[in-house]
Amino acid sequence: MSDAEIKAQLEVVYLKHFPEVDEVIACERLSGGASQETYRILVKTKAGEVRHAMRRSPGGMIVENVVGHPGLAIEARLMQVARQAGVPEPEVHYLLVPEDGIGEGFIMEWIEGEALGARINRSEEFAELRPKLAYACGEIMAQIHGIDLATSGLNEKLDKVSPEQFVRQTWERYQALETPQPMIDYAARWLLDNLPKNYTPSLVHNDFRNGNFMVSPDRIVAVLDWELAHIGDPMRDLGWICVNSWRFGGSDPVGGFGSYEDLFRGYESVTGKAVDAAAVKFWEVFGSFWWSVGCLGMAEHYRSGPDKTVERPAIGRRSSECQVDCVNLLMPGAVSVVKAPEQSSDVDMPRAEELITSVRDFLRQDVMTSTQGRTNFLARVAANSLDIVLREWQLGEVAKAQELGALEQLLDTSGNLSELRWQLVRALRSGEQSLMDEALKSYLRNTVVNQIAIDQPKYTGFKLALANG
Repeated sequence: MSDAEIKAQLEVVYLKHFPEVDEVIACERLSGGASQETYRILVKTKAGEVRHAMRRSPGGMIVENVVGHPGLAIEARLMQVARQAGVPEPEVHYLLVPEDGIGEGFIMEWIEGEALGARINRSEEFAELRPKLAYACGEIMAQIHGIDLATSGLNEKLDKVSPEQFVRQTWERYQALETPQPMIDYAARWLLDNLPKNYTPSLVHNDFRNGNFMVSPDRIVAVLDWELAHIGDPMRDLGWICVNSWRFGGSDPVGGFGSYEDLFRGYESVTGKAVDAAAVKFWEVFGSFWWSVGCLGMAEHYRSGPDKTVERPAIGRRSSECQVDCVNLLMPGAVSVVKAPEQSSDVDMPRAEELITSVRDFLRQDVMTSTQGRTNFLARVAANSLDIVLREWQLGEVAKAQELGALEQLLDTSGNLSELRWQLVRALRSGEQSLMDEALKSYLRNTVVNQIAIDQPKYTGFKLALANG
């Protein structure tokens, strides 16, 4: 459905269920929202113009609930319960029903604030907030984890997921994608060997991170995106906010803006209990493992799902960012980065890379300067994707040749790259391959680092991997 079609359907909903609303003036899908769609709605009331927000499933699909994904109806309920517990949340106004013809979702209060992680980390507007932000995140997480599951009824609505179940489910989800990514299998094995032993099952937001809360210059004004909430180990939230993917270029471990110590102090100020730092480290590793699989899932969704935007395959390539974070957390060491060979041709005029460059520059210099909103965002994503194609053109074959040689030495056999990757993956999954093998660690470090050199050489994890070596 186009924005205009959604606007027409929304007008029917508003006139039926919102007596104070006279007209829907505008409806616009916002940039981002890779998992769920977010819209800004402007309505005319008797008191004046009012903004609302709408959360909607991709393409408006009615999605059957799966483990760890409670669905938008329960997400709305979670926001209501959290609001009652003192967590900053927008008020939920209306839950969509199938008869509305819009799809699965809900309409809520529009809250002014900043949710872009990079701006939160860099803008002068939030300079006074940043030193206090990690502590505030700890406080709010503790409020969430303290919600009474029985009184709220959430114990009957949410899945209970233990650390082992979470690891195995994620590993199985990756295996179903049928792509051999040995670093993901290594991380899964490590996680199963280092499971947290003692925790009190609690409400876990499961996506509390920089970029999923909204701030004003002096405080957090809303916690967003409850779509992954479950009952489990509360340290999952503390580890997730520390995952490097959500630091947006910042050097500090908590969201790029704060320290572990401040996060823990904020949490302990509410709970009165010491944070289990080892469990937080486990969940930080798990977070990169989980998001590495999630990124691959976005690419698969592009292939098979209804939302074939340029954003999804681009996110798929971010899996290597998470994999290099696992390398840095589990096996830092020396790496060998390949260099691009000389490439020139007087046969092709223009050369293929020149064609790609011209399209990329058109997107950046023409499309982006003359558009705004989601179109502008997707043009940037498309230009970035072409950068990946250019780097793969330059480095891909050399990196694959180095990887093949390392695999042949590690496995003491010959074959093509796909065959040997699958052989290593099967050995990791069966337990036949030891995680302590230094040759394995060297292969993984070099392979992942050379992949991130193609996918995103500006990523901080790539720079850290080079520094570790």
